[in-house]
Amino acid sequence: MIARYSRPPMAAIWAPANRFRIWFEIEAHACDAMAAAGVIPKQAAEAIWAGGHKAMAALEADPAGNVEKIDAIERVTKHDVIAFLTWLGEFIGPDSRFVHQGMTSSDILDTSLAVQLKEAADLLIEDLDKLLAALGKRALEHKNTPTIGRSHGIHAEPTTFGVKLAGHHAAFQRSRVRLVAARTEVATCAISGAVGTFANVDPRVEEHVAHKLGLTVEPVSTQVIPRDRHAAFFAALAVCAASIENLATEIRHLQRTEVREAEEFFSQGQKGSSAMPHKRNPVLTENLTGLARMVRSAVVPALENVTLWHERDISHSSVERYIGPDATVTLDFALARLTGVVDQLVVYPERMKGNLDALGGLVFSQRIMLALTQKGMSREEAYAAVQRNAMEAWRGNASFLALCRADRDIRTFLSDDELVALFDMGYHTKHVDTIFKRVFG
Repeated sequence: MIARYSRPPMAAIWAPANRFRIWFEIEAHACDAMAAAGVIPKQAAEAIWAGGHKAMAALEADPAGNVEKIDAIERVTKHDVIAFLTWLGEFIGPDSRFVHQGMTSSDILDTSLAVQLKEAADLLIEDLDKLLAALGKRALEHKNTPTIGRSHGIHAEPTTFGVKLAGHHAAFQRSRVRLVAARTEVATCAISGAVGTFANVDPRVEEHVAHKLGLTVEPVSTQVIPRDRHAAFFAALAVCAASIENLATEIRHLQRTEVREAEEFFSQGQKGSSAMPHKRNPVLTENLTGLARMVRSAVVPALENVTLWHERDISHSSVERYIGPDATVTLDFALARLTGVVDQLVVYPERMKGNLDALGGLVFSQRIMLALTQKGMSREEAYAAVQRNAMEAWRGNASFLALCRADRDIRTFLSDDELVALFDMGYHTKHVDTIFKRVFG
């Protein structure tokens, strides 16, 4: 995690102190279930909770100091879970011998990771809701603001800026659905012991821990939770990041000097360039483009983690120590930043109209071609007639309407009034309400 691109609530999920808190809760809840099953004394489970609460209080009071104590033990044991249990045992006392009965490290590590990913997903869903609200507000604001639609970066046909934003809103709606599904899929608990057979730990322990932590039980854990679940989770993050970059790239293009249809808010005292005082650069959306790339970079390692040796190895472990915090923290920051960009986006309707008119009506070429075919001209002839006049207008020799009026082949089929009517902007926006109902309901 990089502090520059981290927000405290998400970063806190991945802090060592929070991880150790989750580890303790897994162990303590498991002890409750074991006590209920008669595997360990009930008073031992109570002592484990009491000593554990003291440990957690110490951890909260001095996170750095206690994390270092655990790390110091690990430097000797070369095992992170054993190091934690050793430190925890100092607070519990003799009853610490009942902690971790029949369990294996993956029971703790995988279940803890599931809790962290679930908590991270909850924050990301909140982020998406805020972004969707901002996009919805701006889309409605510019529902009928005419602008040029582009294909290949070239003027195509008219649309509205609201329709553009509605398309991005729909994309983030889909991202939300994927993230909710990914949260459900990754939020599983494994307390099944060595090689996942429950030989030394009753399945009811797993069920109890899962219930307490808001997880579901893993049907077959093999000692680890299958990593296809995690791959799907990081894939959902990546698709969301791709949608972030898609919108960020749109804004970057619209802010280009020769376009200037919209731009990032430029605050009082902000500087665009160390050399050129006039610059107003799309720095936020450029930053979002880079952040999206980092989130997407987690996908291939997550997919490669699916393949493990037999019932368990730890080739996935080092990978997840990176991509778990980095991908969720970065996406959290990116969604919040994009929400701010959308909310404060400066829109220039007059520039949109100017660009829409820049080619002298060429954007209505398809409508003229279709009208000619409706009047009886073949499609090939209609295309050729419209194109030859469009190319003249493209070169700036005359307006498209004037050229079409002077074209004998076109005038054979279309009257002057009919031609003028074909240059109506309203024709292209007549179904905007339908699009908005589909997106916003």
